[in-house]
Amino acid sequence: MLHTALTPVFVGLRTGLHILFAALTILVIARAVLVPTDTSIAAISLAIVLLATYAVGAIAARATRRPRTAGALWLGALTLEWVVLLWLTPEAAYLVFPLFFLYLHLLGQWWGSAAIVVSTLIAICALGIHSGWSVGGVVGPIVGAGVALLIGLGYQALAREAQQREALMQELLATRGQLAATEHESGVLAERARLAREIHDTVAQGLSSIQMLLHAAERADPDRAGVEHIRLARETAAVNLADARRFIRELTPPDLDGRGLGGALRRLASTQWAAQGLSVNVRVSDTVELPMHVQTALLRIAQGAIANVIQHAAARSATITLAVDQNRLQFAITDDGIGFDPEQFSENPTGRSDSFGLQATRERVNQLGGTLTVESAPHEGTALTIGLTVGEAA
Repeated sequence: MLHTALTPVFVGLRTGLHILFAALTILVIARAVLVPTDTSIAAISLAIVLLATYAVGAIAARATRRPRTAGALWLGALTLEWVVLLWLTPEAAYLVFPLFFLYLHLLGQWWGSAAIVVSTLIAICALGIHSGWSVGGVVGPIVGAGVALLIGLGYQALAREAQQREALMQELLATRGQLAATEHESGVLAERARLAREIHDTVAQGLSSIQMLLHAAERADPDRAGVEHIRLARETAAVNLADARRFIRELTPPDLDGRGLGGALRRLASTQWAAQGLSVNVRVSDTVELPMHVQTALLRIAQGAIANVIQHAAARSATITLAVDQNRLQFAITDDGIGFDPEQFSENPTGRSDSFGLQATRERVNQLGGTLTVESAPHEGTALTIGLTVGEAA
């Protein structure tokens, strides 16, 4: 059983059913002892066998790998023993009430309901044969069957709701973990990009300037005293500049290293996304120069958007477009999937399983000082557009 907030309720209901069955069986045994008849010994023996069968079956049903099949066989044996006991003593008719719940639980709604009707008719006929026909002997089992049917159906509805809530909770926890990992990755990449920019703009530029000045001094008077020290200083600056540039390359996100945003997106389109059955057309020029942290953010946004398309949109193709007009940038991801209603999403942003991905995208865009627009309609695909000013993003 899934451990949810409703688990104590289910445990209480099942424990109550076990206690009810045991109490009614003991009542049959006590009646046979206090009011002995020719069939009392047989009734007592069969009642004990019935109680043992119930106890063994209740334990074995939890341990078996096929609980429904084993439960149906156990319920068949239990019903047969009850019918024989009912033939021996009319008090066994009371046991039909806990059997009602077992029928619904193990046989399902339709077969369980049919079993309840049949067992009710058997109980009514047995009471009529043993004690004579009466209104109470007919109405009593029918009322019990109706009450048990309503309670059993309510239990099944409650169990289904608990399973749905558990599945939703697991999905929310998984999505929260993915969002946290994405945000952590975004922070790490942003810090790496910042360090790369700082090293490039300070240490690397300074070493480059020192190297150029020393080289100029060396060429101005190659025969002057101490020129070998100038040459050594220039060579040392060149070595340190090479180290600084290596640090910058190592801090650059591997997806963008040597490829740029367009190359990284085309590589993903031809490998990872194509393998998942989605054709992605990348319209990003390799000549577009953007700050590294902006390229990283756009790459992560595209990865998250395409992941949502693959998981939820049932799309055959998607297009990624980057347009740069002077200092203004527009980045768009469109697909031909099933789409959705953006108004419902805005009213209840947790109503869709991909809402966290859109929320993470919105947070990335806000960090860059840009705007996010989502255009969609049922069966008309989705278009996600990011607009930002490169100067502000930098």
